[in-house]
Amino acid sequence: MNNTIYFKALSDETRIRLINILLHHELKVGELVSILEMGQSRISRHLKILADAGMAKCLKEGVWGIYSITDSGPGRDFIEAVRYLFEQDPVLRADLKRTEQIIEARSAGTLRFFDHIAGSWDLLKREILGTFDINRAIFENTNSHEIGVDLGCGTGELLEAMKAHAGRVIGVDSSPRMLEEARKRFSDANGQTVEIRLGEIEHMPLGDNEADLAVISLVLQYLADPAAAFSEVARILRPGGELILAEFERHQQHSLKTVYGVKWLGFDRESIETWLEKNGFALQQVRPHNLSKGLSLNIFQAVHNA
Repeated sequence: MNNTIYFKALSDETRIRLINILLHHELKVGELVSILEMGQSRISRHLKILADAGMAKCLKEGVWGIYSITDSGPGRDFIEAVRYLFEQDPVLRADLKRTEQIIEARSAGTLRFFDHIAGSWDLLKREILGTFDINRAIFENTNSHEIGVDLGCGTGELLEAMKAHAGRVIGVDSSPRMLEEARKRFSDANGQTVEIRLGEIEHMPLGDNEADLAVISLVLQYLADPAAAFSEVARILRPGGELILAEFERHQQHSLKTVYGVKWLGFDRESIETWLEKNGFALQQVRPHNLSKGLSLNIFQAVHNA
């Protein structure tokens, strides 16, 4: 294999800094401009060189481009072979610290949005889904479980349905206002089997191997780093545990960003299948559903093999 193209691609300090950042996060050009404090045209030129070398890729998100490291191939292999050289460099470490501040700002914006609309969230969801009963579809082919968790439970609507499929259910959400609504839903004696916990999906307030069923319903689209959720789910699920993931297929309904605060316009099946495989999940089935407004929804069922 001729590695000349990769050596040339990383012969510039800016491109090394970009690769180091993209090893850890997927980012827009504007965010990379803020982190590196360089002009957009300069950043775009360096990203194109990395993409042409097969070391970076761009996922179009409307008028935006989301950049990340390429998933596989000789370009990725080369990066993995030299990434140890990045670990102790003070400039590269400072870049990652600034990147984390950008990611935290994203998450804070999402939290403010959900705290603001918590009381009307169920109505907003019905506006998106129409008459489609997503909770029924999610549990259509699942078995009984001991402990089930709804990750990003919001007001707890799905937890109500989960109670029929797990002896004990746990709801996790990062929005205190959303969890207030969930607690109201389960305030009577029938809610004794429901536990509500405050926390983020990327850093769950759950122990290792605590659950044997995890559901993520229309939540990935709100996460700053969707891929990070899969490693956390793998951590909290027991071997043989089941993950059910419901998420929109890639679409161009930009109103979901302005009205509903999503960060991602859905996900293609290949990306989700890659994230599942990398984190020790065996995909059992994918059930597609066509909705209104040009939206399609995929429900993934996978088993944790680790």
